[in-house]
Amino acid sequence: MALGLLIFYFGVHAFTGERGLLSSGQRDTILVEKTRELQRLQQDRHDLEVRAQLLRDNSLSADLLEERARSLLGFADPRDYVIRMKP
Repeated sequence: MALGLLIFYFGVHAFTGERGLLSSGQRDTILVEKTRELQRLQQDRHDLEVRAQLLRDNSLSADLLEERARSLLGFADPRDYVIRMKP
């Protein structure tokens, strides 16, 4: 009797538990979301690596340097449009 209840208990959890057979659709949805997030983060990282490469001594981009200097110092060119946003 006790063995039957134990088998039933584990059987129910095998189907309906967090990692059970019935939750595979939910896992697939989470996997798709996480894959999209990973692709977005990889693209962001690539963009940051390109920008960092442009700031190195051997390949300095004058435009990017000027942009960073203005951003850090808080200055703007009189011809620039400045839009302030809360962080």
